[in-house]
Amino acid sequence: MTVNKWTAAQVARKVIDNEALFILDVRNADAYEDWKIEGHKFEYLNIPYFELLDGVEEILPKIPTDKEVIVVCAKEGSSVMVAEMLSEAGLEVAYLEGGMKSWSSYLEPIKVANLENGGELYQFVRLGKGCLSYMVLSEGEAAIIDAVRFTDIFTDFAKEKGVEIKHVFDTHLHADHISGGRHIATETGATYYLPPKDATEVVFDYTALTDGLNVKIGASQIDVNALYSPGHTIGSTSFIIDNQFLLTGDILFIDSIGRPDLAGLAEDWVGDLRKTLYSRYRELAENLVVLPAHFMIIDELNEDGTVAKRLGELFKENHGLNIEDEAEFRGIVTDNLPPQPNAYAEIRQVNMGKITPNSDEQTEMEIGPNRCAVR
Repeated sequence: MTVNKWTAAQVARKVIDNEALFILDVRNADAYEDWKIEGHKFEYLNIPYFELLDGVEEILPKIPTDKEVIVVCAKEGSSVMVAEMLSEAGLEVAYLEGGMKSWSSYLEPIKVANLENGGELYQFVRLGKGCLSYMVLSEGEAAIIDAVRFTDIFTDFAKEKGVEIKHVFDTHLHADHISGGRHIATETGATYYLPPKDATEVVFDYTALTDGLNVKIGASQIDVNALYSPGHTIGSTSFIIDNQFLLTGDILFIDSIGRPDLAGLAEDWVGDLRKTLYSRYRELAENLVVLPAHFMIIDELNEDGTVAKRLGELFKENHGLNIEDEAEFRGIVTDNLPPQPNAYAEIRQVNMGKITPNSDEQTEMEIGPNRCAVR
C-alpha cells in the first residue's frame, strides 16, 4: 500500500463539500480536545503517537476500510510514521502535509455574491482558525477587510483577478490572530484604516476609520460605509457594503456574540456591546446579510462553505440578541466567558507594531481555536 499526502486545501474541500473522512489524530489528548479539524461528516480517533511506537496492531480494528483515512499530527513528522506503519499493515491511508500547522494557515476564497454594477465580494475562510477575511472587487480596484497575516494569499488573488488593492481595513485591533492589513498596505501602496479608539498605542501610521466614512471601490461606485459599533473593543467598526452586506467584525457572529474582555475591560465595554447589538443594529435593514470576522463551529458554514445569514434571522435565532433583561445580559457576557485566546496579549502587541516576532513565533502564537465569542 502507498502512503498518500494530502494538502490542507484537499481537506478543506472535504469540509466544504460535506464529504465523509476518518481522521486519526496522533497528537496528545489535551491538544486534540482543545482543537481539531472539524467537518460535518468527519469521524475521529485520537491515539497519541507515543502509544503507537511499538506498533499499530491494536488499533487496526478501529480504522475503517470503507472510508478515506487521514493521519494528523502537529507538524507532519509523527503522522508520516504512523501512516507508513498503517500502510505496511495493509491499510490505504494518507497524512496531512504540514500537520495542524498547515491547517491553521490555510485560507479558502469563496465568492459570496456579485454586487451591483459588476462588482464581486469574496470571503476568505480560514477553516483551521475560524477567521474570515473579505475582498471587495470592482472595475480594477479592491478593498480588503480583516486580512490575516498570510499577505501573499490576498495579493496573489488580486493579481489573479486583475485588480489593484487600494484600501485595507481592520474592523478593530485583533487579539486572536495577527493582522496582515498594514503589511498588505505597505506592499501595495494601499491606504490602511484602523479605528482610532483602538489605535492609541500603535507605533505606525494609519488612516482613521471613523463612523460614517464612505469609501468608493472602482468606477462602479460600490459603497463601503463604516458604522461605529463598539463592544468587542472600544473602536470596533462594522461595514455596510453595497447596501446588501453587513460586515460585523467580532461584534456579532452567526451563533454567538462578541466578547468584551480581550483588553481586560469587560465591565467597561459590556454596555457598549449591548447598545450596538440591541440599539444600533436594530436600526438597520433586516435583509442585510451578516458577514462576521469569525465563526465558532462548523455548523455555522452554509452549504457553499460561506459563513453568512440575514440580520433578521439572527434577531430571531441568535440567543445573544434575545436577552431582554440587561442585568442578565451583563452577567452572561462578563461571568461566563471562555478561556482567553492563545497568546492574546502578545498578539495585540504585534498588531500594535510594538513587537515583531518571526514566522515560527507567529505560528505558535496563533495555534489553537479562536475564542472571540460569548456562547
